Amino acid sequence: MKRGSSGFLEKIVPSEILQVKPYVPGKPIEEVKRELGLSKVIKLASNENPLGPSPEAVEAICRYASQVHLYPDGDCYYLKRELALHLEVEPDNIILGNGSDEIVSILTRVFIQEGKEAIMGYPSFLMYKIDTQLARGKIICVPLNDFKIDIDAIIKAINSNTRIIFISNPNNPTGTIVTREKMQELVENIPPWVLVVCDEAYYEYVEDSLYPDSLRWVKEGKNVVVLRTFSKIYGLAGLRIGYGVARKEIISILNRARPPFNVNLLAQVAARASLKDKKHLLKSKNLIKEEKKFLYTKLKELGVEFVPSQTNFILIKTGNKTEEIINNLLKKGIIVRGMQAYNLPDYIRLTIGTREENEFFIQEFRKTFR
Repeated sequence: MKRGSSGFLEKIVPSEILQVKPYVPGKPIEEVKRELGLSKVIKLASNENPLGPSPEAVEAICRYASQVHLYPDGDCYYLKRELALHLEVEPDNIILGNGSDEIVSILTRVFIQEGKEAIMGYPSFLMYKIDTQLARGKIICVPLNDFKIDIDAIIKAINSNTRIIFISNPNNPTGTIVTREKMQELVENIPPWVLVVCDEAYYEYVEDSLYPDSLRWVKEGKNVVVLRTFSKIYGLAGLRIGYGVARKEIISILNRARPPFNVNLLAQVAARASLKDKKHLLKSKNLIKEEKKFLYTKLKELGVEFVPSQTNFILIKTGNKTEEIINNLLKKGIIVRGMQAYNLPDYIRLTIGTREENEFFIQEFRKTFR
């Protein structure tokens, strides 16, 4: 078959789509083992829970595995009701997604039209930009101030074309938060045609008492959508399940653009089991809290700059040795995340692991950094 003429795709695909730079996830463990011939590899790149999922979630997956020939509940009826009790909202305030990033995609598809704008801190979660581009919208990036989202600058950027403001809180990749006071200021200053999306993927890890209760604004009927996920502290990243909370009118509109059966059966039952396992949740939080202190101490001993984090990852300044450090760690079987895509080429993002994993990282990191 003869191939299409040169420039064919450029003629039929919108330029906004051709300009999209695809999201590049962290390298999988199996790929590194295969490429480098290693038997042991640890992944500290994608902010996964080092303890894995709740044992109760694993048990639920095994129990329902024989039913995967059947379509899942398209409405996530039971999970939605259990989440509603957990969050003290109504089931109609919740939308479930194939990861919370699917809900980001639905939000841009529904609320961003050609030429309309989405405002976001920069650098922040890359999918905000990608999904806005795919919706043929205009991206307004507001630079961070001291690694924190600059709410004052975001408010100044709002205009008649603004439709969505994405607030990653805590922010990925810096691990910093927007305080209750600054979020209140933002919510009070948005015009009625603007939606504030509070992406709280790392919500459960936050210890700062100044962190806002964003669900309060949903309950007050504000134009606020709160996103959370089962991928991080709940350890279900491989099953892809997240959720959004908003007033009923917003959820109703979003459901019109939601694909049918977008949350699979095993994800639903695992999420339900995870919600009930408070012991595993607490164990996961305590591990990160203790290991974060350990890593802070070791990094300070090495004279390494880092950004204090409210999450399960740390942004570490590695300077002009960044590529060398990443490659040398990889050769030893340690996967970390370079921050070039976030316009932070002198930094790596390190997921906090178990004590054994963190000690191994410090041991190998020290050799190259010095």
